[in-house]
Amino acid sequence: MADEKNTPPTSQNPEPEKPANFIRDIIVEELASGKVKKVVTRFPPEPNGYLHIGHAKAISIDFGMAMEFGGECHLRYDDTNPSKEDREYVDAIQQDVRWLGYDWGKHLYYASDYFQKMYEWAVHLIKAGKAYVCDLPADQMREYRGTLTQPGRDSPYRNRLVDENLDLFDRMRKGEFPDGSRTLRAKIDMASPNLNMRDPAMYRIVKKSHHRQGDAWCIYPMYDWAQGNEDAIEGVTHSLCSLEFENHRPLYDWFLQQAPVPCTPRQIEFARLNLTYTVMSKRKLLELVQEGLVSGWDDPRMPTISGMRRRGFTAEAIRSFCEKIGVAKRDSMVEVALLEHCVRDDLNKRVPRAMAVLSPLKVIIDNYPEGQVEDLDAVNNPEDPSMGSRKVPFSKVLFIEKDDFMLDPPKKFYRLSPGREVRLRYAYFITCSGVEKDPATGEVTAVHCNYDPATRGGAAPDGRSPKSTMHWVCAERSISAEVRLYDYLLTKEDPNDVAEGMDFKSLINPKSLVVVKDARLEPSLANAKGGDKCQFERLGYFCVDTVDSKPGSLVFNRTVSLRDTWARIQKKQS
Repeated sequence: MADEKNTPPTSQNPEPEKPANFIRDIIVEELASGKVKKVVTRFPPEPNGYLHIGHAKAISIDFGMAMEFGGECHLRYDDTNPSKEDREYVDAIQQDVRWLGYDWGKHLYYASDYFQKMYEWAVHLIKAGKAYVCDLPADQMREYRGTLTQPGRDSPYRNRLVDENLDLFDRMRKGEFPDGSRTLRAKIDMASPNLNMRDPAMYRIVKKSHHRQGDAWCIYPMYDWAQGNEDAIEGVTHSLCSLEFENHRPLYDWFLQQAPVPCTPRQIEFARLNLTYTVMSKRKLLELVQEGLVSGWDDPRMPTISGMRRRGFTAEAIRSFCEKIGVAKRDSMVEVALLEHCVRDDLNKRVPRAMAVLSPLKVIIDNYPEGQVEDLDAVNNPEDPSMGSRKVPFSKVLFIEKDDFMLDPPKKFYRLSPGREVRLRYAYFITCSGVEKDPATGEVTAVHCNYDPATRGGAAPDGRSPKSTMHWVCAERSISAEVRLYDYLLTKEDPNDVAEGMDFKSLINPKSLVVVKDARLEPSLANAKGGDKCQFERLGYFCVDTVDSKPGSLVFNRTVSLRDTWARIQKKQS
């Protein structure tokens, strides 16, 4: 079995040269002109859930651009909403970023560390007449905001005097008012065509204990106010974010212009990742977890990084996927088959092979000596001769897949059937001579065969070659294991394309998990441990589950099947 050896990209050990993208072009130009001396980026996750494959793309861009230009990338938690945040998520995010192969070094930050500075800058805006305390409840604030075709209306509290606003904001800070009763709003333009500029909220009252600050604060900054300030405090040069923040950029810039910030970062938006058969909303993923529709954030069906890791995906495969999809300016839907292709391509080169039978059917070789067991040589990985070989036991009684035998086969069925000869992988040619059936059901319970001793290793002296080669395991020496076969969690290619009011959970695939309780595996897998990976020949790539697998009670998760639909499509198109 193979342990994952993740070699992170570094400036001393760079990944292969990347294709051009518009973010790289901007950075190159700014470095050449002297506008930027050192590239500083940041990855700013909210600790309100686990990271998913969409975050992996952002991480690869944020850390990748900094690494490529000899700069630094900060890991900064946007922990400004204590009602949804948890220390569990903080720890999981760090684990995921490290596992992907990236290192923030000494640059680990928290937005909550800047609460005092952001509060002082908010006071600065109030004194400048650029912010005011508003008493409108949330529903009225939305009503006053207007629509895309109608301008907003001024809040009745918009023209409060500076001293009154300072007093009210101070009392908000001290906890004198109930949750949601007041907000601090920027005074910009209620008639702006950009709704984000219509006096957005900067602070709201939330009397919740913070995972780092405790009860020190009961007012918390809104995302748009906090993000630019945090970037400026840290000296970020390029604030890279997904395309949904494009309309927020004028507000990002406006806040930086009003506050006495030490620098002015540049916000650049790129297309977020949309993946077929996959939901990318942390809110929706949390629903799946809370309602018990999956086993947790690390359920192997989840698009979370922890789920993919548990399923057997490698960091190298995910980074390769992120590189292949590129950096675009417009949203698009990416085929999940491309991600699976990257996983297969990586695992094919790095993991050993083994034989496993998921639905066992007994084969009795009548002319094989009773009680004899011989060890046959099996190649560990034909893609890498340095991985050597292993011994697999062969005996009179074997197991094959039930699907590999048919009593009355159709014309193009080339596997085992009465009178037909097949090759057993690494072993001998066998020919079916008869069957045993259950007298009550008529189901075949055992297949009788004869073997040709001259074909050891899978080759015949006379040159004959059966049309089918089948995997098998020795019945006596095989080990039992649970095998979990995973499929797409959702049945619809675009889960966002649903009828209005339709719950996305109605798209859950009832066959997304099929559990095989008593699969039979070759004995070389007996000492496999959590996280080990291998290819079950003819069946797919599998990984030992890191949660439920125990010594003597192994659980294997299917990472991906061997069928590569992406490669086949690309071959047809070329």
